[in-house]
Amino acid sequence: MSRITTVFDKLRQQNRKALIPFITAGDPEPALMVPLMHELVKAGADILELGVPFSDPMADGPTIQRSSERALKYGVGLKDVLSMVEEFRKDDTGTPVVLMGYANPVEAMGYETFAARAKASGIDGVLTVDYPPEESEEWVEHLNRQQIDAIFLLSPTTPQARVEQVAKMAQGYVYYVSLKGVTGAANLDLRDVADKLIRLRSRIPIPIGVGFGIRDSMAAKAVAELADAVVVGSRIIEEIENSAKENILTNVYRLVRSLRSAIDEAGSKH
Repeated sequence: MSRITTVFDKLRQQNRKALIPFITAGDPEPALMVPLMHELVKAGADILELGVPFSDPMADGPTIQRSSERALKYGVGLKDVLSMVEEFRKDDTGTPVVLMGYANPVEAMGYETFAARAKASGIDGVLTVDYPPEESEEWVEHLNRQQIDAIFLLSPTTPQARVEQVAKMAQGYVYYVSLKGVTGAANLDLRDVADKLIRLRSRIPIPIGVGFGIRDSMAAKAVAELADAVVVGSRIIEEIENSAKENILTNVYRLVRSLRSAIDEAGSKH
């Protein structure tokens, strides 16, 4: 059983929901990366999503684009990200780590090499934004061989046929994008999210996390009442961006702690 499945099973038994923070690997600088990962776990993160810096992050809003640019200034690439996870694993063998990124760096490394290296580094899941499920069979096979969960995105505009495809292929959890548009956008429509999740749950047997547009404790709590996991990215990256270097760990801890408390308050309604 994967670390991701283990975490969701444990949370289900405790009637709790998962908190999944997203940060871009290497932002604000490579030396802070592993301490930041540990700080997120200390603050109550259940699963970590690490963005692989990319020069053309088309699904990301300006905040995450800027974080990618900052990491790229240090020359952080896929190999460096895997090394960071390996470093993190020396002290934390339990928290699942999911890589989130685009196809190009994976293609450059090759499926087989990537999957083997990801496994050796301690990666538990991979979400590749621009691999549609219809064209992902070979990719998922390589991940399966290394017992890495293939995670897929669904959105309000995903056609039914693609939902069925994802239901067949996805492992770990499915990431439901609660908005049309890019990461960090506003206007979260909770009623719409609730309706969509009811429909998706009738098709998808694994947990569903909701992200995009969750900016504060109130939104995190509301989403936790509907979904199995709450994914928060842009808001955390803003905290990193707006903090003096010496305060980053403390400020991020405080923010994630407040999200954790709000999610726990929500309890489970399922």
